[in-house]
Amino acid sequence: MLKRKMYQYLLDWKQKKEKECLLIKGARQTGKTFIVEAFGKNEYRCFVEINFLQTPRLREIFAGDLSADEIYKRMSAHLPGTKFAKGSTLIFLDEIQKCAQARTALKFLAEDGRYDVIASGSLLGLHYGQDADDEVEEVESIPVGFERQVVMYSMDFEEFLWACGYEADTIAYLRSFYENKEKVPADLNEKFQSLFREYMVVGGMPEAVQKFVNTHNYDEVQMIQEKILASYDDDIASHAKGAEKVKVRACYDSLPRQLARENKKFKYSEVEKRGSARKFGDSITWLEDSNLVHVCRNVYEPYLPLTANAKNEEFKLYLNDTGLLLAKYGMQTKLAVLTKKIRGNAKGGIYENVISEMLMKRGYNLHYYRTQNSSMELEFLIEKEGEVVPIEVKAGNSSTASLNHYAATFRPSACYKLIDGNVGAAGGKITLPHYMAMFL
Repeated sequence: MLKRKMYQYLLDWKQKKEKECLLIKGARQTGKTFIVEAFGKNEYRCFVEINFLQTPRLREIFAGDLSADEIYKRMSAHLPGTKFAKGSTLIFLDEIQKCAQARTALKFLAEDGRYDVIASGSLLGLHYGQDADDEVEEVESIPVGFERQVVMYSMDFEEFLWACGYEADTIAYLRSFYENKEKVPADLNEKFQSLFREYMVVGGMPEAVQKFVNTHNYDEVQMIQEKILASYDDDIASHAKGAEKVKVRACYDSLPRQLARENKKFKYSEVEKRGSARKFGDSITWLEDSNLVHVCRNVYEPYLPLTANAKNEEFKLYLNDTGLLLAKYGMQTKLAVLTKKIRGNAKGGIYENVISEMLMKRGYNLHYYRTQNSSMELEFLIEKEGEVVPIEVKAGNSSTASLNHYAATFRPSACYKLIDGNVGAAGGKITLPHYMAMFL
């Protein structure tokens, strides 16, 4: 079983929760169902799983009276032999988007408190009216105050290292160089840079990681990634509405091109000649809400809160998993990344994508800094320890004119340069190898 940080999150929720259910959101294939099943079977005496996609008839459990007593009576009738133990039962409602009444019922199940309840599903981020699936109905009443939401992403680099056999002590040793701002021994640094390139190519989708750990066969990993990408295409075809299907797909398919050209912002003209926000804006929202992409918005004035100073019309898009991005580029590009032979603008776009992914998985919202009519740009701004912290990403180890200018203008207490190199510090500027973004 692949070790996931979400498991510890679930343990904390079980221990500290009051009257609330847990709703796990996220893109397809990130491991939501697997982790809840493992958690339920390991940590509870009784585990009850209802998958509304796999067994649609079970929606009848939530038809009619939504009191906890009636729901549990119907659950027992529809699932004969199911056992319940008060205080030690987990009920898992999977693909809950297929049963609007079950989502509404979370409030009453939370208030009742006899059993713990976790719900999950794909495309839960889509707002009502965005989903073309006739079986996805508007939720009559969102259980506000009785539902804690969390997004589950694909595996981060630390989880990838666990899968590859690296223990917590090794990662803690590596972290000590980050915290002390000391150079990592050359052979160790080279090893983890190599592992990081493997992570970029394999990505964090659990099935792809497991295949890599078992076989170290990149062709087999590519086949799994292509299967996942095909499932995303199917989601767009099944869940985007009407003419929006074609537009969502066109926007999604344009991302590898846009990243390879290191565009200063997402260009609708790359989607379609004379394309505009008026035509494709809803498609971008669909992709963001479905968790297939991460949106990074421009900030002209880098002050807290960044969200308030963001320019919503100026943004970049990154794919949710860099392994999937490289799968779209193909095996020869993967080989070039692994052997450090990748050149041109695509190299910068790939490294930006993986850092965006790492920052999202660390819980940061994505923003970048670029003033109007200026060539100065910083790839990311994050809110950290009560201030705005700039991050410049270099695919190699070139100069940092933009970061230097930013530091002189706004004088942050720390600014970071992520490079293909080692740790270094000069004044408030801290240089880190790319893989240490997992510690930011």
